[in-house]
Amino acid sequence: MTHESTVPGELGDPAVRAAEVPEPGAVTIVVPTFNESANIRELLRRINESVPGRLPCEVVFVDDSTDDTPDVIFREAQDCPFPVTVLHREEPVGGLGGAVVEGFKAAGSDWIVVMDGDLQHPPSLVPELVGTGERANAGLVVASRYIKGGSRAGLAGGYRIAVSRGATWLAKSLFPRKLRGISDPMSGFFAIRRSAVTAEILQPLGYKILFELAVRSRPRRVTEVPFVFQDRFAGESKSTAQEGFRFLRHLLGLRTASPAARMVAFGLIGATGFVPNLFGLWALTELGLHYVPAEILANQLGLAWNFLLIEHLLFRERRRHRRWWDRVGRFALIANADLLLRIPLIALLVHELGIGALSATALALVMTFVLRFVGTEALVYLPRRGGSKRRGAAKAHSRTAPVGAGRSARRSR
Repeated sequence: MTHESTVPGELGDPAVRAAEVPEPGAVTIVVPTFNESANIRELLRRINESVPGRLPCEVVFVDDSTDDTPDVIFREAQDCPFPVTVLHREEPVGGLGGAVVEGFKAAGSDWIVVMDGDLQHPPSLVPELVGTGERANAGLVVASRYIKGGSRAGLAGGYRIAVSRGATWLAKSLFPRKLRGISDPMSGFFAIRRSAVTAEILQPLGYKILFELAVRSRPRRVTEVPFVFQDRFAGESKSTAQEGFRFLRHLLGLRTASPAARMVAFGLIGATGFVPNLFGLWALTELGLHYVPAEILANQLGLAWNFLLIEHLLFRERRRHRRWWDRVGRFALIANADLLLRIPLIALLVHELGIGALSATALALVMTFVLRFVGTEALVYLPRRGGSKRRGAAKAHSRTAPVGAGRSARRSR
């Protein structure tokens, strides 16, 4: 649901409303913000100095703040000679990446430039990003810190530099084809043609939206321009260890998007379940419990471990299709059925087909593993018939700031 507020006596006037939607600009600058009120005035000033004189523009702030950032944007945009929109999300679904996707949906220009609101991404580079894309007939132009002329100077401290380089190496190692030609997939500063964006297929988690775009819907032609990563103008960095873990989860989710990759990951997760299983068996037998009921109970401990890992690492995007207790019950039923099926299956292979006991056991393990994976995917995480609900239908409201000559930009959803 969208709520709009306007400046009394201006946008509320029907005569103004009739002319409030301007011609599309050459570029829409999408700025996701979270408690960046101290940076807004300087950001708009630098955009005004660098962009409108070289190409028409509009700015869309997608705001997840808990402070007065949207009010500051609304106030500082009063004198801007270009349209400024504030889209404040009540629920920050998908984090910064989710905010950028909302900005894509609101964009009214052929080119969209995504940049941070802390001035570490220089607004003066926006015309060059768009111009390079036009000259190269590219769909995506990445501002890179890692090509000649670029620098990561604004990254504070050796720890952040090491994390950034490590994340870049890991991403490019896991997706060599998808990220070919992109030296800085962790960059949050890039230009993309609106025609190259299919917002509905994006499933961002955290702040690495360029990585998400490149893997899920990479444009056919990509080019780069160098940029020097600046010092933050004001406020504190939003990069935390939690964001790092979200990135690793996102990386695994993208890498296991195919059924074959999911099956391999499912098997690796299942193998880790032996650790809590054996620990539980040892603890229960030490307490004097007979090994048979002890193994049954210990198996439930391994089952719980495996369920938690596949929930958060493998099927994160499918959890919404069923309630948690329904998923737990179905998963437990399938896992215990696997245990009960394995022994009679081994007996069948040995006595009816004449297979040796060791080979029969190995074959039964493979067969029940495949059945467990297929059953888990189909019966626990299969989307309901009729398709899933639109992901992350976050409630939002937009507020529109007036601009010069009595015009305003208006974006509603």
